[in-house]
Amino acid sequence: MSTITEEEEALSAAQGGRAKRAYVRRIFSEIAPRYDFLNHVLSANIDRGWRRRAIAALEWQRDPHGTYVDLCAGTLDIGAAIAREPSFAGQVIGADFAEPMLRAGAVKSRTLPVRPVVADALRLPLADESVAGIIVAFGARNFDDLDAGLREMLRVTAPGGRIVVLDCSTPRSAAVRVPYHFYFHYVLPVIGRLVSGHRTAYQYLPGSVDNFPDGEHLAGRMRLAGISNVQWEPLTFGISALHYGERAA
Repeated sequence: MSTITEEEEALSAAQGGRAKRAYVRRIFSEIAPRYDFLNHVLSANIDRGWRRRAIAALEWQRDPHGTYVDLCAGTLDIGAAIAREPSFAGQVIGADFAEPMLRAGAVKSRTLPVRPVVADALRLPLADESVAGIIVAFGARNFDDLDAGLREMLRVTAPGGRIVVLDCSTPRSAAVRVPYHFYFHYVLPVIGRLVSGHRTAYQYLPGSVDNFPDGEHLAGRMRLAGISNVQWEPLTFGISALHYGERAA
């Protein structure tokens, strides 16, 4: 009986299918100790600004006492940043199905109103229309069913609440896309492997972006899921994209 290599497994998971969920949970559990460091190094710290833009798009000031969800929370960067806002008086649920990621970020939220919850993004343990807003940063492309994930985000959001998706994207301009493609597919995996010690996690990353909808197509998928007033904007020449909408009141 033939067996597939780790590289073939990463490529297969990036393309989606039944094996994606288990693969994603495993690799993020394995790279958790070095995840934050690599995020900042591989993006030259640009990711910090992207996250700030995404939090602004959540517009939590509409309901500063509300409950918000940081979906695919990882090491709780987003949740902790929201909870540290001076006028924020609510709570943040940091949901992720890779428990080691939540544990790695626990120090960030120890004194903050952030509640880590081990949960699958496609089956959140939350009632319908129970949260004031929901945000997913660099996690939507890891859904093994993107449309189901978007519908689940909509399900738990109260009428008028914001739904925000921040993720990597593919630049439209060839002048940006060509060097970005070289870095993303040939340089980033080498650095990621050397620093994280994981052979395939940073091969999966560019593959998952290649198989993720571009800005306009993702906006269309959000609308089809039932999200209203969807808007989007490219960030840093289109290497990332910010999408946001809301549940109709």
